[in-house]
Formats: sequence, structure tokens, C-alpha cells
Amino acid sequence: MNQSERHIFINGKIFTSDPSTPYADSMATENGRIVWIGKIEDMPEQYAGHPAADLNGKRVIPGFVDAHMHPVMLADFRKKITAMPPEINSIENLVQAIRKRRKIQESGEWIEGWGYDEQGLLEKRSPTRYDLDRGCCDSPVSIMRTCAHIRCVNSMALKLAGIDRNTPDPPGGEIERDADGEPTGVLKENARNLLAPLLPRETPERKTENLLELGEVLTSQGITAICDMGNLDETDNIPIYEAAVKRGFHQKVGVYYMWDFFADQPDFHIPDSLLDRSRQIFAAGLKLIGDGSISGRTAWMNRPFSGSEDEYGISVCSDHLVETAIEYCKKNHCQLSMHAMGGRAIARMVNRACLEEPWTLGGVPYVRVEHVTAPSEESIEKAARHGISFVSQPIFPYAESKSYLTNLGPEWFRQCYPYKSMLERGVRLGFSTDAPATFWSNPSDPFPGLKLAVTRRSADGTDCGQDQALDIETAIRLYTAGAAQAAGFHDIGMLRPGYCADFAVLSDDILSLPAEDIDKVLVTQTYIGGRCVYSRKYNF
Repeated sequence: MNQSERHIFINGKIFTSDPSTPYADSMATENGRIVWIGKIEDMPEQYAGHPAADLNGKRVIPGFVDAHMHPVMLADFRKKITAMPPEINSIENLVQAIRKRRKIQESGEWIEGWGYDEQGLLEKRSPTRYDLDRGCCDSPVSIMRTCAHIRCVNSMALKLAGIDRNTPDPPGGEIERDADGEPTGVLKENARNLLAPLLPRETPERKTENLLELGEVLTSQGITAICDMGNLDETDNIPIYEAAVKRGFHQKVGVYYMWDFFADQPDFHIPDSLLDRSRQIFAAGLKLIGDGSISGRTAWMNRPFSGSEDEYGISVCSDHLVETAIEYCKKNHCQLSMHAMGGRAIARMVNRACLEEPWTLGGVPYVRVEHVTAPSEESIEKAARHGISFVSQPIFPYAESKSYLTNLGPEWFRQCYPYKSMLERGVRLGFSTDAPATFWSNPSDPFPGLKLAVTRRSADGTDCGQDQALDIETAIRLYTAGAAQAAGFHDIGMLRPGYCADFAVLSDDILSLPAEDIDKVLVTQTYIGGRCVYSRKYNF
């Protein structure tokens, strides 16, 4: 054994996320994997004499696994207008930001932004084409809503896309119109894709640069593995990740292909080599969009949104897409993911999946349902019984409480995201952020989501359902071991022998900290494969 491949860590407060051995103070790694973990007095002789790194009594947890995000999108969005606090708090702020961007660009060049939420704007309404026109009328403008299911565009963008009062709504989408029948510039669900062919695309080289910058952000947040849940176009992200890996990108990544863009391509095929989950970058399966968002009132619900008698949201996905996706995933033994926030969308996917025998290998859940905001008791029980995993985002209620209260009312809001009930019934549950599709200026930060799970209070103090509160250890497990298992990652998410030595050293003891301070915790060091890939530049 080359001694340089062995690392010993001592004097830590290690929380392992492993139910069989939840706590330790020391561990040994070889070739990037944990070979022993426990109490220092029990350390085997071959490790006890080796030079050791002192963790100085700091709390150590497994590296976070963000099982649902859009990293390539997030990396690119970081270069665009961020239409959310603290920079933008009103439509007028957004108009000024567009004007500022136009001054440094040429006429005709696209101006893009992301992140607005009506309830987070002073005016309490969505921007329209006319608002964006005041910012710029000689260049096309597209501002993506926080949920990424709705975009608002200006008049020039509508004209370029050929959208006018006579344009029909596409299946699973809506071109919002005013009282006179004119498009307002707000394009919901599949209607947003009418702009996709016209939008500028970053070069692969620039995408790689952006992804490398994001990778540094993720390591600073203790995130050691991620799932890329697809694009808003047919771009294949795996070459971008592979290029980034050659230049030092550290995270493990499971990539999902958005089936909408590939279902009708007869030559689409994921090579078996890319489906190998032992790779740093691998293809995990397919992604479907079943409905929209709560904050955008497009999630497909079991009952109408507040203030309406017939507004149940939008069913986005056709039966053809569902059936062809199942057929492909069964044939290739890969995972199928379905975005489903509303109760109807959740039940649709769960009920259909229950008709199948699991088709994946090695304990990977054959179907995973994303977000799962308002599931019925029946859907929860069926998912638990059939091994269907749920991947959810506690950052949503934490950051978007104003929209949830407006669209659902306080009682219904408190019933959403019933994490405790899911766990009690045996659902495979994992946490994530869906970054950048959330109303938070630092969308990949795991700690606000942990805080919501424990306190069940939003950032503004709104009660999000106290009966569903979790203890901090369970919340961390859901962001580490739970997320890894729900997404089908092998050998990560826990600190136990045989697992990858991926872990984060924290500034504070998150297990004993007052719950209201969880979001103040920082990562001081991040290790992937036993090697330090991030170290904060100052001490605490």
C-alpha cells in the first residue's frame, strides 16, 4: 500500500447518516474510500500509527447529494439578469435592469433573465410584454419565472416567434391573453418552448467554463454529488460534464434526458457505457414533465387553486410520452423521473408505475417522482409499497411562502410536503433544491432547506405545518443517504466502510445548534474521495 493513498482523520464529531453506526470521531480512508470508521480507542493498529489530520472537534457530515437540480442551466443563468431579491424587488427594478443590460449590448441581441415570482415583486403581479418593452424594444427579451415553467417575453420576442392573437395554445401549454385576446407575453408550460429554437446558445467551451465556476460554488456548499434533471432543449449535457472533469470538476453526476425532446427521434439511444453508474458522469435515465408549479398556478391539483372554482392547473405530459418513456426505460433498465407537484399529476405517475414490475438493477428505484407537493394518502402508500422514490425540495415552501399562501391558502399550505408522513409509511425520500428553479438568490445552498424541514417555518416565519417537522439528523440523512438512495447512487451518502470518502466539515455543530440558526452554518472544508477539494479561507 502506497502510504500517500491512505488518510486518517481524528478528533471529529462525525455524523455518518448510517443508521447502524450513526456517530464516530475518527476514520481511515484508502484510495478514496472509507476502510474504517468509529471511536479512536477502537482504531486498528495499522491506522493508529499513521499520520493523522486533526478535525479539531468540528462537526462532520457526509457530502450533500442534491438529487434534483439543473446545474448546466444554473451555471448559464448565473450570467444573466437575476430577477429576484436582493437585486430586484419590483417590476420597475426589472425594467431598469433590462435597460442597463441593453446599454452594454447591441441592438437585436437577446436579453435574458431568470427568477421572478409575482408575490416577491412589489406590484404582486407578473411582468408583461409591455413592461419588458419599456426596458427594451429593439432587442428580444426573455425573463424566465423562478419555476422555469413560465417565461415572460417582450413584443419583439413574440414577433420573432410568430406568436399573435391567432396563435393556438400548444398541447400542455398556454399563451396568456388579455381581455382583448392579445398575448400578454406570458408563456406557460409547453408554450414557453415556442421560444426555444430562437434563444441564443452558449458555446460548449463557455458552458464548460460556467460549469467549472459552478462546481466551485457547489464544493463550497459541501455538495459532492448531483443529478442533472435535464434542459429546456435537446442539448446533451454529458459532453459538457466530461470536458469539465478534465479540467477539475469534482462532483459525481447522474444525467437525465428530457424525453419531450427525444421521444420522436428514432435514432435516440443512450450507450450502455454511459449507463454505468460507477462512472463519475453517467446517464441515469429519462425525465418527464407531468405538470407545472404551485407558485405559477400550473401544478395539476386535486382541488382548485384558491380563489377559483375550476382552476386545477395544467396536465403537461401526453399519454404518448408516458408510454414511450416507460418502454424505453424498461428496455434499457434505466430510471424514469416524472415532475409532479399536484395531487393529480402525482397519482397519474404513481398509478401507472404500479402496473409495472421494477425494471432497474442493483436496488435503483425504477421510478422517481419529483417535488411531490400535495400527494394523496393513497399515492404515498402505493409509492412506499412499490419502491417508487420521492425527491422533494424543502426550499420551495421556505422561499416561496407568499405564492403558496396566495394560491393555496394557509390551511392547504400547511398540508403540503408531508415529509414525516412519507417516512412513516416507508417512502424512499430524498431532498434537493431544483436550483435554479426556486425563488432564492443562492438556490443551491442546502442549509435553508434543512432549516425548513426542522422548523417547518418559511423564511418569513409562515407556519408550513408543524406536525410534519423532522429532527435535524433525519433531515441530514434525507439530504445525504436518502437522496443518494432515491436517485440510485451507489456507495455515497453515508460514511461507512466501502463508501466513498465524501464529506463536509462544518463551521458549527448543526446537531446541537438552535434550529433557527441552521441556515447560518457554513462549510469550512469539503472532501471528495478523501481529498480536500475546498477549504474556506478564514477560520471560525
